[in-house]
Amino acid sequence: MTSDQYGEVLAGPDDWLSIGEVGARTGAAVSALRFYEELGLIASERDGRNQRRYPRHMLRRVALVSVAKRIGIPLQDLREAFADVPLDRPPSHQEWQRASREWRRQLEERRLTIERLEAELTGCIGCGCLSMKACALLNPGDTLAGDGAGPRRL
Repeated sequence: MTSDQYGEVLAGPDDWLSIGEVGARTGAAVSALRFYEELGLIASERDGRNQRRYPRHMLRRVALVSVAKRIGIPLQDLREAFADVPLDRPPSHQEWQRASREWRRQLEERRLTIERLEAELTGCIGCGCLSMKACALLNPGDTLAGDGAGPRRL
């Protein structure tokens, strides 16, 4: 650890953080950090007193999880997108780039799905009503009925 010009102790890049410190730095609740760890989104090690200690590079992962949650991305999607980003060491630039490309692809798919839904809202909410007026134009001959009840087009 090093000190700044005022004598404050500064954590170095190789320092380990307690769960409370990670929570304070990221704004994530301690219970959420434990949950993210259960899901394999972040990782910690236990110290001699059996307390969780997080490597500093976990702060970036927690920040990504927070952003994903805020915009409605399921944590499972995030876990899949970042499955190849190592937890046991700071990821390389190339590893982050590769994972970012995968997440960007997933986000693009989500965006396109939302745009299709927006376009459909004016004609049909996708409720499965099969209105003779509107759905006859969008689903001639009720061809979607064979796929089951409910919305089928989105």
